[in-house]
Amino acid sequence: MNGWRLTGLLSLVLLAMSLALGTLHAWDMESVRLVIRATARTSLVLFVLAFTAGAMAQLAPGEVTRWQRRNRRYLGVSFAVSHFIHLAAILSLAAFDNALFWKLTNVMTIVLAGTAYLFIAAMTATSFDRTAAWLGPRRWRLLHLVGSWYIWLSFAVAIGKRVPLDRFYWPLAALVLAAAGVRLIAMTRRNRRALA
Repeated sequence: MNGWRLTGLLSLVLLAMSLALGTLHAWDMESVRLVIRATARTSLVLFVLAFTAGAMAQLAPGEVTRWQRRNRRYLGVSFAVSHFIHLAAILSLAAFDNALFWKLTNVMTIVLAGTAYLFIAAMTATSFDRTAAWLGPRRWRLLHLVGSWYIWLSFAVAIGKRVPLDRFYWPLAALVLAAAGVRLIAMTRRNRRALA
């Protein structure tokens, strides 16, 4: 499974999962919170696959990492689908119980997360050949470099603040840190080769 067919399949799976979780409790607050938690995790996995694709293909060349590199764009768009479902669930929570919503978040978090969503929207919009060509290679690279690291940072902050409260988040934090480590190691090796 490659290309846009991969994105289509993953999007259908994400929608089906969200609908199934939502109907567990007849779309009450608990089911909405289940969808929020589930899509946060699927978003993280899909983001890490897209974020590390080039680095993994460089550091550990093989059939799997070549597939990952070849499908980086499609994994990235699938991440955007997952995270916009996540946003829809968060907005549903705010509609269900506004007091609980503000207990779980604050204005600063909304601004930082909102900026991440702007990057996700811009990166998704420029994941098509025509829009990428319109933006130009230099601006495209800058947008996707800055945007991907900003999204990584938003995951690091969101998961990092939960690590002291729940051991379940330790492996997620390790995944986030490993993703950055892989990217930085690959970048260092590329820079050394360029200097040599």
